[in-house]
Amino acid sequence: MIQSNDNRIFQIVAHVVLALFSFLAIFPFILLIISSITEENTLAIYGYTIFPKQLSGEAYAYLFKEGNQIVHAYGVTIMITIIGTFAGLIIMSMLAYPLSRRDLPGRKGFTFFVFFTMLFNGGLVPTYLLYTNYLNIKNTYWALLIPILLVSAWYVLLMRTYFATNVPTPVIESAQIDGAGEFRIYWQIIIPMSRPIIATVALFVGIAYWNDWYNGMIFITKPQYYSIQNLLTRMMNDIQFLQNNSSLSAALAGTAAIPSISVRMAIAVTGVLPIMIIYPFVQNNFVKGIAVGAVKG
Repeated sequence: MIQSNDNRIFQIVAHVVLALFSFLAIFPFILLIISSITEENTLAIYGYTIFPKQLSGEAYAYLFKEGNQIVHAYGVTIMITIIGTFAGLIIMSMLAYPLSRRDLPGRKGFTFFVFFTMLFNGGLVPTYLLYTNYLNIKNTYWALLIPILLVSAWYVLLMRTYFATNVPTPVIESAQIDGAGEFRIYWQIIIPMSRPIIATVALFVGIAYWNDWYNGMIFITKPQYYSIQNLLTRMMNDIQFLQNNSSLSAALAGTAAIPSISVRMAIAVTGVLPIMIIYPFVQNNFVKGIAVGAVKG
């Protein structure tokens, strides 16, 4: 009875502590969303609060005043994220699978070659010259797709470890005895048995594509190719430029009504909200994939 009471008390305390940490993790997002719909002067005078004195949708009205531009940028980002995530998973899993096979000739050498790419890269200038002068991806959708699509060594090694430790060798040997080729083993055995790590890497790669603004900043100058992050970044830079140049009297007259503080919150909400909506659906596989995929090196 004493043990049972102690266990119950421990569970209550553990749940309270976990609930507190969960609230601390969620609170900044709640404050962010509320601040984005707070009236500009109220936000400037009273600061950030959960219970603002006056609400306003001016920040979102400013962002969506050219609705087609936002919608188009969202469409570009969604398209690039879906295509890039799917293609990246195929490429990285097809590289990780043979590296997970102990009977692969030169396995250690190939693994070291993949790992070596984590330590060194070509640098910004050579990369820019390669993409623009030889691949000609400037001001194309390829500029948002190809740089991230190139294989990430960390994800390859993560998937390799999962394949090696969680797909039993007898299963592969049985498939070989039954006449299955390597591609069939990969597609019909390895992939279905590796859903947690596939979901984990898909989430990482998808977030990388969704949040990518760097490649757009370097390779994209035409608005029709802007992703949502590039568009929001440029809108924020335009607001800061107009507000910081007091000599532009005409511009200042037009920017007096711009909700500069709350619009920053609205930009953050617009960029992060889709990821917050999707994450709970892949959370279980994400946690399992990370825990199991990192057991061995």
